[in-house]
Amino acid sequence: MEGTRIESRPSARAFAGRDRAGRSHARIAWERFRRHRLAMLGLVLLGLLTLMAVAAPVIAPYGPDEQDLFNITAPPSRAHWLGTDELGRDVLTRVMYGGRVSLAVGLAAALISSLLGVVVGAVAGFYGGWVDAALMRFIDLMLAFPALFFLLVLFTIVPASVANVVLFLGLFGWMWLARVIRGEILALKELEFIDAARAIGASSGRIIVQHLLPNVVAAIIVSTTLSMAYNMIAEATLDFLGFGVPPNVPTWGNMLTGAANYYIQVPLLPVAPGAVLVLAILAVNFIGDGLRDALDPFTEW
Repeated sequence: MEGTRIESRPSARAFAGRDRAGRSHARIAWERFRRHRLAMLGLVLLGLLTLMAVAAPVIAPYGPDEQDLFNITAPPSRAHWLGTDELGRDVLTRVMYGGRVSLAVGLAAALISSLLGVVVGAVAGFYGGWVDAALMRFIDLMLAFPALFFLLVLFTIVPASVANVVLFLGLFGWMWLARVIRGEILALKELEFIDAARAIGASSGRIIVQHLLPNVVAAIIVSTTLSMAYNMIAEATLDFLGFGVPPNVPTWGNMLTGAANYYIQVPLLPVAPGAVLVLAILAVNFIGDGLRDALDPFTEW
């Protein structure tokens, strides 16, 4: 019994153990992550974009809806560094304020989908049997259901808003993570440290939360970061189709939608929102790749 407990403890505490040099697993992961150049570049880019968005009310030269009617679709100048849009609004200011919504929508929807995926996957994998079968068939149904069609029906009943877009993306983005978590739990629950936890009378909830989920935290973190990038693309796509965030709310997707009729006359108009959206998505993907490699104990460095 004592030998089993000692052998299983590193698995049950994925980020609490230490290697022979006395380093914690969290420190080892951070050292690996720091050596991933693209991941560090992504971290810097995402940090700068987030700082720009958070500080927009302080550093933006104009208000997000402030118009200069004498300079509509004007080229870059000293007064407007990135020019103005089709309504005479400063593009740089709109890019700053747009990041507040686009980044928030991506992160909030990713957190919702990750929470749902973890709960459903953990319950299905741990309890198995009819519970597992029912949840997996429900996931198959969700994956087969045309989400875009449901969105069209939904927004004919409920007005489009930031909160509704977040809920929609979160409620339709958890199925793949649930399958990953289920597979991991199915493998882990057969190991010795779970038998030891049952032998000392640990409840099912405690086994899931304290012994199983810490071992799949790497998959959860990586999935959340990649889901954030997907949600930002989806939000911009919904805006372009006219079913996303209301047009009066500055987002990078709405800026691209507003510039759609001016691509030929003012080709620079979509460049700024498109560039920051691409940079944000690349940054999140780089971070996700770096985290995947850093948290994988079998990765060679």
